[in-house]
Amino acid sequence: MEVTAHLKNVRMSAQKVRLVADQIRGQKIAHAIDTLAFSNKKAAKIIKGVLDSAIANAEHNNGLDIDELNVSAVFVNQATTIKRFRARAKGRGARILKRGCHITVSVAER
Repeated sequence: MEVTAHLKNVRMSAQKVRLVADQIRGQKIAHAIDTLAFSNKKAAKIIKGVLDSAIANAEHNNGLDIDELNVSAVFVNQATTIKRFRARAKGRGARILKRGCHITVSVAER
């Protein structure tokens, strides 16, 4: 049985979050938590929270054993982009794109 957890509208680009998501895809839960705990990336803390939520959903809602779980899938999709402008020389404006993403973590029994 596969159990998922979602986090929407994270104010970080999907490209940065995917670097961390690729490290834990397919791993056992204990190994994935250790990998995220010792990572220096800001996205690791965010993904760890979503992973903890997926584990809690699996244990509480479906009665699954935590020791038998694997990270079956991690999706990072692009969300809305906030557009801003910054003043530049000679009256021009430069566009600033503040990107966001949606994170989905799925865990399943081996």
